Amino acid sequence: MLFAAFLLTNLLPNRIKGDSFAFYAIVLAAVLEAIAVVSRKRAVVKDLVFFMFALLIVWTLATSKLNLLREFLFAPPGKVLRQFILDYRDLVRHIFSSLGLILNGYVIALAAAVPLGLFIGYSMRAGRTATLISKFLSSIPPIVYIPYGIALLPTFRSVSVMVIFLATFWPVLSGTIAGVMYTERKYLDVARNLGCGKFRTLFRIVLPSALPQIFTGCNQGLSVSFILLTSAEMIGARNGMGYYVNYFSDLGDYTRTMVGVFLIGIVISVVYAAVGRLQKFILRWQA
Repeated sequence: MLFAAFLLTNLLPNRIKGDSFAFYAIVLAAVLEAIAVVSRKRAVVKDLVFFMFALLIVWTLATSKLNLLREFLFAPPGKVLRQFILDYRDLVRHIFSSLGLILNGYVIALAAAVPLGLFIGYSMRAGRTATLISKFLSSIPPIVYIPYGIALLPTFRSVSVMVIFLATFWPVLSGTIAGVMYTERKYLDVARNLGCGKFRTLFRIVLPSALPQIFTGCNQGLSVSFILLTSAEMIGARNGMGYYVNYFSDLGDYTRTMVGVFLIGIVISVVYAAVGRLQKFILRWQA
């Protein structure tokens, strides 16, 4: 019914001057309809398709059909989709540039924060002190370190990696320390009675027990990292998704600006979904 409603919406006369390129939006709607038919038993997929159809209908009515929004700022969906296709090579390059920065800073932060949190949290006294320190340092927005990074580091890319590292390190460290400190003592007592050494206890008992808290910190760090990455790219980068949005908004090309905004949302959603799948796989024992 929504697919039919969208098709009927596109039969209305346009009230904008330029071409709305409705064909591209209709093709997307047909793909969504096919996904809904194939995924009949998955309620989440059907709900997402429902939302997409509702968005396309409202978007089409508000732009090309009723001209309620300024055409200069808000392009109709078909025009935005067409621009996606025309710019796909540049978009792929910007995506890989942004993901490369995220991956560098994020992996370095995980490699530093998780082992450090394990050893600090194993001592109750050190864990409490480190928790207070990390709360104070994590309350400082990492973006304020950009001027120092520009002064001390050779390239903007290294500055971006530093900012992402700081955005990820403290949440992951706090989550790791909390997970270690709240490990049930009976597990540690059993390991001690069985003669397990400190390193074996940490990595075979404490680490699996702390993984849920560690993933909580990882998700928090990932969320903040994407916000800071796009902000940093809009300030001084020459590549990346944030740069794409800022460059074309400065030129007054708001069709490409909308492409960049939707692109950031799609990429971040895909990354979150991948991390969620990984978390579900690693923590499958919780089920």
